[in-house]
Amino acid sequence: MQWVWWFILAAGCSEWMVTLTNRIHGLPVRERSLKHVRHLLELGVIIVPWLVFLGLLIHSQELMTALLSEDDPRSTWWVLNFTGLQGWITGFGLTGFMGLIVSSWRYHFCSVPATQVLHHRTTVDVSEKRGDVPIATGPYHWMTRFPFNEIFQVEVAEKHFHLRRLPHEWAGLSIVHLSDMHFIGTIEQGYFETVCELAQELQPDMFVFTGDLLDNPELTTWLPSTLGRLKAPLGCWYILGNHDWNLDVSPIRAAMNQLGWNDIAGRTQTIVYREKELLVGGTERPWMGDHPEFGDENPAPFRLLLSHTPDNLAWARQHRIDLMLAGHNHGGQVVLPLIGPVYSPSLHGVRYAGGVFDVAPTLLHVSRGLSGRYPLRWRCRPEVTKLVLHSEKMR
Repeated sequence: MQWVWWFILAAGCSEWMVTLTNRIHGLPVRERSLKHVRHLLELGVIIVPWLVFLGLLIHSQELMTALLSEDDPRSTWWVLNFTGLQGWITGFGLTGFMGLIVSSWRYHFCSVPATQVLHHRTTVDVSEKRGDVPIATGPYHWMTRFPFNEIFQVEVAEKHFHLRRLPHEWAGLSIVHLSDMHFIGTIEQGYFETVCELAQELQPDMFVFTGDLLDNPELTTWLPSTLGRLKAPLGCWYILGNHDWNLDVSPIRAAMNQLGWNDIAGRTQTIVYREKELLVGGTERPWMGDHPEFGDENPAPFRLLLSHTPDNLAWARQHRIDLMLAGHNHGGQVVLPLIGPVYSPSLHGVRYAGGVFDVAPTLLHVSRGLSGRYPLRWRCRPEVTKLVLHSEKMR
């Protein structure tokens, strides 16, 4: 029984360390500073629970007995303070463990929102489809050799939604949502070319990309054969993310704009579709620029927001956004049995790691993305998702 108690407290302490890691990564901190904090906290996740709990709890009874046996007021002082510290640590661990239980329950048992009325998905093994393993010797390439790694198991999904304010004339309007490609050089260009071929085969009315395109600025040369090949009747729209922010974003934007992609960061643009207005806006906050201005028109046209992080959900709800598309959290990349995702660089932790969330008046779709700086995915496949919108609930 003691080992169960120690495990609970150690897990709770680790949960607090992970919670702090996630929240810090949701802040506008440059990578050169962030990595030092991250490494320290990751080390703490491993070391702190066992140093604190095993060291203090296992030996506490023996230590207090020895101190109390001494006829010295200082011994009583040490016992009282040690007991207080032990109680504080126990509370710290228990609250952390309760938080872990809540987040795991929410991940596994919160139902799909009623606005999602249909979901088809298939998995494409890009490595098998290409006939090769598109891995180079870039950063962290050793992670690609981990067993059960799903970095090339791309989920191609089609999700249908009933949206409250979608004009009847737009029934069947489709958007392919792409996010988080992270060109870094570890996963070869061919993988992203195949992914974009899969996306184009979905033939949507619109393509959107919600940030984190590059980790290596020299790889803008990959864009013409990847995102540059995508075409849709209502255009291709994009914003950038925090990994792009760590680079010089000017050549990235210039390359995307030259390929026909529309930079919607910090602004809005009206698209007329079947004689109705669609107002598209984008935000790269908290890293770059300002939120777009959607105005106070009443009744407002249907509003679509591209946001790199789902942390802008409160702002989206305040500004009556109908559909918000985000990425950034990668679904956690590693989803543990029973527990669910652990790491998610968000002020909300793992709550919006990936998936669909109906928080009226806004429907939020968070993509798990297509890659990452770290080439490791367990039970969390990369995704290409086609969103099909309906004005009336399907029966």
